[in-house]
Amino acid sequence: MEYLDFELPIKELEEQLDKCQLIGEESEVDVADTCQKLTEKLEATKKEIYEKLTPWQRVQVSRHPSRPYTMDHIRALCGASFLELHGDRSFKDDKAMVGGLGKIGGQSFMVIGQQKGYNTKTRQYRNFGMSNPEGYRKALRLMKMAEKFGIPVLTLVDTPGAYPGMEAEERGQGEAIARNIFEMVRLKTPIITVIIGEGASGGALGIGVGDRVFMLENTWYSVISPESCSSILWRSWEHKEVAAEALKLTAKDMKANVLIDDIIPEPIGGAHFDRETTFKSVEEAVLKAYNELKDLSIEELTSKRMDKYCNMGVFNE
Repeated sequence: MEYLDFELPIKELEEQLDKCQLIGEESEVDVADTCQKLTEKLEATKKEIYEKLTPWQRVQVSRHPSRPYTMDHIRALCGASFLELHGDRSFKDDKAMVGGLGKIGGQSFMVIGQQKGYNTKTRQYRNFGMSNPEGYRKALRLMKMAEKFGIPVLTLVDTPGAYPGMEAEERGQGEAIARNIFEMVRLKTPIITVIIGEGASGGALGIGVGDRVFMLENTWYSVISPESCSSILWRSWEHKEVAAEALKLTAKDMKANVLIDDIIPEPIGGAHFDRETTFKSVEEAVLKAYNELKDLSIEELTSKRMDKYCNMGVFNE
């Protein structure tokens, strides 16, 4: 397990607990009371730290290398029923964008999401979760397929942004993202979106238009990352903490500004500390949202979705 800077007190207590248990196993000394006290102190420390996370610390948690990625969620939610589909039928298959058919709770879904890598080799293979235009065109192809067969769409967002390289711009990166947003608003099937990690810029919006949009508790959703915002405003990354606070990018801020529908709670310590509980919470949120949407007519569904996004940013004074 890797630890972030602010998690070091947790690391120290876990090491002490491991040593205490080891002593108990290797000797006849009764260390039950000591282990119990360390366990209680560990849980209290975790609770204290994670109840007071700053926006920048939540950004760090969303990027934790042990945090479950899109394929982890897909395997947990769909199991062996998931069938991955490839290619945009125009250029090539984008490895940063994955998608396919799978069953969640007995209901078929078209599941689409950005996938990061687990190590240097797979991060390069997945382009660090940054999709090219063909990735967004693949996602749209799969959404249109789902629409044709009346299958609901589930999108899992986890990206530092769309790929900003020259070749991506030459192949129409901006157009591909804009086309997805346009088509998703009027797609004739339910769309459920879950931010499971980073939700940065147009890279997130390209698959982020949904009838229900959820964020896991320790994720972020913003037009720009704190580092990039700091480098633009102050010509340095040193002010990223200030930028994170100003951007109002946390799940709590997004909910307060009515930009998402709800927050999915994470176990104390983050999703990586208890993956199974996290997967169960996501599954429950997805199925509950689908049950609320499945009986709506196509006209009601698309009309409500359009109204939802048209009302964003509208305020009365």
